[in-house]
Amino acid sequence: MDYTVRIFHSEELSAAEREAAAQRFCAALEDALGDARLVAPVYRAWLRLLQAHGEDARPWDLSPAEQLLADQWEAAELAATQAAFGANRYMGDAHFELSIGER
Repeated sequence: MDYTVRIFHSEELSAAEREAAAQRFCAALEDALGDARLVAPVYRAWLRLLQAHGEDARPWDLSPAEQLLADQWEAAELAATQAAFGANRYMGDAHFELSIGER
């Protein structure tokens, strides 16, 4: 795995609960993208799009390939977040930090 996930939660979680949430997050992210090896490159590409267009109002002016990538990442991130934290979580209740290994 070329990445690590750190889970943050507004409520106190045990180390075991935090680890279980991270495992659910990773499994859902990898499932949504199709392979664990795709997480790092898709996330890096998403970050480049965010850096280039983040201040612009959505929808961003993207090529069809960029739009496909953005849609795939956003769907995978949502699936992973829901798997880790639940489908009905409130914004600010919990979040994650994804760290990508350098190559």
